[in-house]
Amino acid sequence: MRCAEFVEAALPCALLLAACSVGPAIAAGCAFEPQGEGRVAAVIDARTFRLDDGREVRLTGVEPVASEKAKETAALAAIVAGREVTLRGEDDTPDRYGRQPAFVFLAASETSVQALLLARGEALVSAAVTHKDCASVLAAAEGAARDSKQGAWADATAIKNAESPGDILAGTGRFLVVEGRVLSVRQAGATTYLNFGRNWTRDFAVTIPKRMLPAFEAAGLVLKSLEHRRIRVRGWVEARSGPRIEVLRVGQIELVGGK
Repeated sequence: MRCAEFVEAALPCALLLAACSVGPAIAAGCAFEPQGEGRVAAVIDARTFRLDDGREVRLTGVEPVASEKAKETAALAAIVAGREVTLRGEDDTPDRYGRQPAFVFLAASETSVQALLLARGEALVSAAVTHKDCASVLAAAEGAARDSKQGAWADATAIKNAESPGDILAGTGRFLVVEGRVLSVRQAGATTYLNFGRNWTRDFAVTIPKRMLPAFEAAGLVLKSLEHRRIRVRGWVEARSGPRIEVLRVGQIELVGGK
């Protein structure tokens, strides 16, 4: 990616550095078909903005970092407020709130706004993107920020410890990243449980519905093989006795290191 493009667009210095650090691969992965363009008139929240023609756009592929809402919204506003953007994606069907999901690109830029937010540690990969190259690009941007402790990753508690169910439970209703060693893998009815503790009424667990098993098999991942492995899982935290994250996409689970 050419940093000169961002200089011409007069981006703030901090944003310029983040964009240049993302790397050339980021530019290629999420270049879907154009779905329109416009000028950003207002930023509504950490993932949503309104164009000057009244359309509301929802950033796809990312979730806000679990922090102060005002700070999250400001991070997006710093990039897109008042700027011309191009929308890209595989499907422009509005969601139930009438918002158009899209990958968003600033004028004259080949790097998505999503990748910029991820590279600054101001967003989390949602694992909702099924396009392999694009998913890899987003994961790489988040990984680079995590390795360099950018943004939210400067906080040691950004990744929750699976052995601290109380901390996870405090994030009920939020999108979190949790890491730990799987103690056991058990099936009960139509659900597979990845258990991180022995007390099912208190400890953290990942639930995987039966309909997801073919997707894991297609990805070459045998759930039973996760027993005693260290994994990182991301998703919305629910309180069902202990804290739970339901896995509805293979990309929500990531192996960490070796055994």
